[in-house]
Amino acid sequence: MVDQQTKLNFMPSDGVSSSIPLLHPEKFDMELMRESAANWIMMLEHSFTILEEIGFNLMMKRGWPEWKKINRSTIKSDCLKVYEIEKKKLKNNLESVSKVSLTTDCWKSKNQKIEYMVVTGHWIDSSWKLQKRVLSFINIPPLRGGLQISDAIFRCMKEWGIENKVFTITVDNATSNDFAIRYMKDTLQRSRSLVCGGRLFHVHCCAHILNLCVQDGLEEIQHVISDVRDSVEYVNRSEARHIQFAGCGQQLQLKDKKLIRDCKTRWNSTFEMLSCALKFKEAFKMLKDRDPFFDSCPLKDDWDQVTKVCSILESFWTTTHIISDCEYPTSNLFLQEVQKIKSALDSHVDDEDSFIRDLVGRMKKKFDKYWGECNLLMAIGAVFDPTKKIRALEFCFPRLYSNEEARENISKVKEIINTLYEEYVAESMNKGNSETLGSSRTFRSQVTHPSSTYH
Repeated sequence: MVDQQTKLNFMPSDGVSSSIPLLHPEKFDMELMRESAANWIMMLEHSFTILEEIGFNLMMKRGWPEWKKINRSTIKSDCLKVYEIEKKKLKNNLESVSKVSLTTDCWKSKNQKIEYMVVTGHWIDSSWKLQKRVLSFINIPPLRGGLQISDAIFRCMKEWGIENKVFTITVDNATSNDFAIRYMKDTLQRSRSLVCGGRLFHVHCCAHILNLCVQDGLEEIQHVISDVRDSVEYVNRSEARHIQFAGCGQQLQLKDKKLIRDCKTRWNSTFEMLSCALKFKEAFKMLKDRDPFFDSCPLKDDWDQVTKVCSILESFWTTTHIISDCEYPTSNLFLQEVQKIKSALDSHVDDEDSFIRDLVGRMKKKFDKYWGECNLLMAIGAVFDPTKKIRALEFCFPRLYSNEEARENISKVKEIINTLYEEYVAESMNKGNSETLGSSRTFRSQVTHPSSTYH
């Protein structure tokens, strides 16, 4: 029995019995340690060279005298092995999944000047939990066109064995993406039928549309944004300036302690920078009086414009955070949030302030361009919310479209829900699942006929 007990490899320095839990079994396994090291590196995104550091190896030797140094080539190979093992597990899990939705994103690395594309899969598992995994992360060499994007997605689908399971693909609104999805849609329909004839296959990224609307509005005050950004950078560029600025904030009894830097390509980051800087506008003015080299301080009229822009963008910022949350499904919330944006813009269309009128006019033009046509998937998500059902359309559509367009779009959504229902019934009957048929009829009745419990 004694030999089977786990033991510590060291004694406490004070010689007193320690209450620290036992660290590991007596038998040391370097192969398991290499696997654990590989998982550790990938989980925390460490460099491979961390395992070659002298201090790290001294620490490991102290705990496990049998520990052997792992070089970067070995750990790279181990990481690839772990990846292949996990990939095989995921591929096996995907075999039991009936439908997978994909999202893609393309960007260019600023430092490397290399163009990348990531493909993420989303599905509901057997426990009805929402799952998502990165399925592909690749370099797409220039020129990155629709055909290259389409081929890359096809390769990803084929590699994971989901080419016959893809339900929807969500992309941003670049022209090359439109061409890629059209090409994919035509190609897939030659070998199988898409859900609802492919009417739900191509999904436009809502967050990207909001970004386009906001970027058009921010163009109106680009010079002011540059001044605010330069002011924030000026304060944060040296510790002496930061201390001096903090002193200004203390004299003015400001509650906020520090400024926020922004990422130029993310409008919500710019909004957060502007909102935070507004709270320090008096501190910036005080710093200007004390520092003769501070020449980027915005003027009073500039701060007034920032205030007006932030008041309008706040609803966009709130909506972006709601629909971008990844901890729970959000598709049922999209329609009502888009309707709130439309109502916020409409309320300022005839504003007395010409600056606000021009700003909102630009944003509304972009909004109407992308949401002038009914987004079917967004509408279906709202109807499938048991707290809203068809009344979600009856409330939101008249605020998004004219009365006639609202009626037509409601009919269009009802028609596609019926089509979707019939396709699921046919699929269930093919599988011999008679119970699903009965429950599906009940479900369609509940979705299209809201009960009195709707709030």
